[in-house]
Amino acid sequence: MKYGIVGYSGRMGQEIQKVFSEKGHELVLKVDVNGKEIKDSPDVIVDFSSADALPGTVDLCRRYKSALVLGTTALKEEHFEMLKELSKEVPVVQSYNFSIGINVLKRFLSELSKVLSDWDVEVVEAHHRFKKDAPSGTAILLKKALGKEVPIHSLRIGGIPGDHVVVFGNVGETIEIKHRAISRTVFAIGALKAAEFLVGREPGFYSFEKIVFGGE
Repeated sequence: MKYGIVGYSGRMGQEIQKVFSEKGHELVLKVDVNGKEIKDSPDVIVDFSSADALPGTVDLCRRYKSALVLGTTALKEEHFEMLKELSKEVPVVQSYNFSIGINVLKRFLSELSKVLSDWDVEVVEAHHRFKKDAPSGTAILLKKALGKEVPIHSLRIGGIPGDHVVVFGNVGETIEIKHRAISRTVFAIGALKAAEFLVGREPGFYSFEKIVFGGE
């Protein structure tokens, strides 16, 4: 597979290159704040950079007919409209979290929330000091999986890659469910799974959660 990275020189960009290269895929397009380096037409472009970069990424996907794996957070409605239009031309996967564990947790929470519908629920998320958005896109995903409005508490401290805790409680007991990302590699592994899924697919907007569960 030939692939491109938007945000190549960033921490996630470097992690993506490492994981994809270990599987023998060829990096043919690199984009960062210093410019572009293009050697060939990529089958897939991976962008974990910033919402501001999305218009340029969409232009590249159209130019090279490349599929898109998008892990950027803090997207607005206008960005989703842009992706919806792009998905008519090429296959697209967008997720706020490419961790396989988080996507399994989402499905589990959706079922648990129905059983514990009269319990209190709150979400606590912690990330490294450099993360700009709060609450995290993953915390928003988990709230949606719970199917109701719940308080979200955000910490920005140290070098934590990403912790999310969902706490259920009634007057006599509590249940805590925690996910910890040990390193950024987990997100690059998920991006690779999505990219390999998209190669050869028809245009459309694909769900990473469905990819994790084998297209169910």
